[in-house]
Amino acid sequence: MENEISIKTDNMDIPIASTVSIRESGFDEYWLQDQIYENPSCLGLGDLESVAKEKQQSSGGRLDILLKNPEDDSMYEVEVMLAETDESHIIRTIEYWDNEKRKWPQRQHYAVLVAESITRKFFNVIHLFSHSIPIIAIQVNIIESNNQKALHFSKILDTYEEPEDGPEEPHDEAYWRKKSTWTLNAANELLALVGEIFESPSLRYLKSYIAINVFGNNYFSFRKRSANKSLLGFRVSDDHVDEVSKLLDEQSISFVQKQNRIKFTVDKDFIKKHSDLLRQIAKFVKETQKK
Repeated sequence: MENEISIKTDNMDIPIASTVSIRESGFDEYWLQDQIYENPSCLGLGDLESVAKEKQQSSGGRLDILLKNPEDDSMYEVEVMLAETDESHIIRTIEYWDNEKRKWPQRQHYAVLVAESITRKFFNVIHLFSHSIPIIAIQVNIIESNNQKALHFSKILDTYEEPEDGPEEPHDEAYWRKKSTWTLNAANELLALVGEIFESPSLRYLKSYIAINVFGNNYFSFRKRSANKSLLGFRVSDDHVDEVSKLLDEQSISFVQKQNRIKFTVDKDFIKKHSDLLRQIAKFVKETQKK
């Protein structure tokens, strides 16, 4: 390809892929539904099982794909759309999620929106819904390199936090090792990373999250997410919000910002890979706690 760019390393040339339209590649939504239905793990939400496709709804529409996690019987209501997402797609995703939730009220349900392009405007709309609805946004693209095409899925939003039933209950390491080993591992990895920045940091175990605690103050929080991921949250002063946002943008890390609170998805490997970035953020968090 004439516009192909390669990165030369000591051992090999690594081509930089380009993104191409799914429709222009000769495929449609039904093709994309088939790819997900036949291989649901492609969404990056864990080892899910396919339950139904084009499932008739009482409202008259059809749910694109229904998936299930065999470990806990949680259900994933998946809606697929090519090109940019729009209001009707978001509303339909939530409507079908609610329909299935009413049929299986004892199970955890997740609304999953898969779109080829999710603009900043609709990202913000989805984020607002995610405060009360467990909605996951996934962007899908075909990438091309050396005349080879590949389907690529990227989760860009999974920030839902389960509502609390009351004051946070204290728990212990054993509770979290059973509930979410990967969240515990991520918390320990960051604890080791910031040990020299904070004075005597420790892990504080609560019902819904693990905190990195310094003298009674929670500096970072980790909440369990699907697919061995966790949601890292922290607060920085207004003076540093833009600076932290810029650092994350430079690393192409998707995040959610609400005033001076920032959250993004991590795992143990992410923390290792972005150790310098997280140390810098930890310094900002430390300065914030002193004010």
